[in-house]
Amino acid sequence: MGAERKWMVTLFSATFLSLFLLLVFSISAFSSPKTLPSIILRGPHHPPAFAYYISGGRGQKDRILRLLLAVYHPRNRYLLHLGKEASDDERNKLAAAVEAVPAIRSFGNVDVVGNPDPFTYMGSTNIAATLRAAAILLKVDSGWDWFITLSAFDYPLITQDDLSHVFSSVSRDLNFIDHTSDLGWKEHQRIQPIVVDPGIYLARRTQIFQATEKRPTPEAFKVFTGSPWVMLSRPFLEFCVFGWDNLPRTLLMYFNNVMLSQEAYFHSVICNSPEFKNTTVNSDLRFMIWDNPPKMDPLFLNSSDYDQMVQSGAAFARQFKKDDPVLDMVDAHILKRGPSRAAPGPWCTGRKGWLMDPCSQWGDINVLKPGPQAKKLEDSIMNLVDDMKSQLNQCK
Repeated sequence: MGAERKWMVTLFSATFLSLFLLLVFSISAFSSPKTLPSIILRGPHHPPAFAYYISGGRGQKDRILRLLLAVYHPRNRYLLHLGKEASDDERNKLAAAVEAVPAIRSFGNVDVVGNPDPFTYMGSTNIAATLRAAAILLKVDSGWDWFITLSAFDYPLITQDDLSHVFSSVSRDLNFIDHTSDLGWKEHQRIQPIVVDPGIYLARRTQIFQATEKRPTPEAFKVFTGSPWVMLSRPFLEFCVFGWDNLPRTLLMYFNNVMLSQEAYFHSVICNSPEFKNTTVNSDLRFMIWDNPPKMDPLFLNSSDYDQMVQSGAAFARQFKKDDPVLDMVDAHILKRGPSRAAPGPWCTGRKGWLMDPCSQWGDINVLKPGPQAKKLEDSIMNLVDDMKSQLNQCK
């Protein structure tokens, strides 16, 4: 009897071990990433690619990572920037979290700025950081078509397949930038005051300095202002960074001493350039709700705004509090994204499960499968392009 019990225990142990090894093998087989990236097809006959510049400050590592996963696609390029006030430890943890995503590790299309720039509220260091980001993205990737600026307070209202599908039929020299030359109160309170951004020359961040004297509004060029959130074409950014004309440099020197220059620099460069002024589409493609009268920033969005957001035809929305429940609604209903996972698309071929990330394996990354939000975005874009062609709302 003792021998029989011993034999039964041995059999049970062997069976349990076999089942355990089979389970481990199954999970490994379905969750281990594909070793070789799929070939990325670029050019006018293939879907467009986007270069994302995502910025944030101290304590916003998790927000940036969540936003990255919400807009991630292997065809795109991404640059993440935690400002100088964030610690090196936070920056290193962000880089490690990015590297832990199988697709990102394999495709190598996400970078984290290691030597960060300072951000001074209302100062010109924001423009310097954005131009640096554009220069980096132009250098590391020659194939993207549009440059998109996002902050840690933003979130997408569409999938990347929606975005690529809609912009496949859009001329790739167009620039989506909210702008106007009707300065109103901004002329006396933003354009004419002379300010100095201490982030340019001081090691520690402080507020901008404002001179007692003002200067007249420029006559050599026309000042335009608008939203700081832009979607700019590659040709226009090459013009701003490489500067074969002196206009971008001249205006950069002027706007170095202008309050909130990120709301006027690109707008004034593009609308004063004969080569690019007819490429402007007057929209930032953002959904925002403002107080009345408007304050410095839009209101925080929440679940009560969800229906209005998804019906807006906008590509992105802002601003959100960290991990607000409305972001979970966007993840569940639009992006179909699980926690700490990239938004899936037809490029993801892995088995979906609570232990398995479908995007840990992939097939053809050039295949698009737009969702219901694509039609809303397409209608919005077509209306904006029609307005652009009429030139009634272009650099006016």
